[in-house]
Amino acid sequence: MPKTIRSTETYRQNLLADLKGPLEAAHYLDACLQDEDPGVFLLALRDVAEAHGGLRALSAHSRLNRETLYRMLSHSGNPSLASLAAVLNALGLGVTVQPALTRPKARRCRTA
Repeated sequence: MPKTIRSTETYRQNLLADLKGPLEAAHYLDACLQDEDPGVFLLALRDVAEAHGGLRALSAHSRLNRETLYRMLSHSGNPSLASLAAVLNALGLGVTVQPALTRPKARRCRTA
């Protein structure tokens, strides 16, 4: 019996298809924010940008230079809050702040 070859999608193709949905993208980015390495979030944001048409399209929607976006969304990128807000806004996402699940120990101030 001859073997049938099935075409399968790669993990990356499935990921990018899922990230087109705003809720899925928000959960993905939120999970990546939990990592100790901030570069993980930036690379995840690049994944979401790719799912929404790539950095060229993001550049047009966010009004940020494409080369700036490449640098900003690299592992070693260091975006400003304004740039990050512009990118998230262009992707139909936003930033919220909520209480941390674990609270760091309070530091005691020494008095003289």
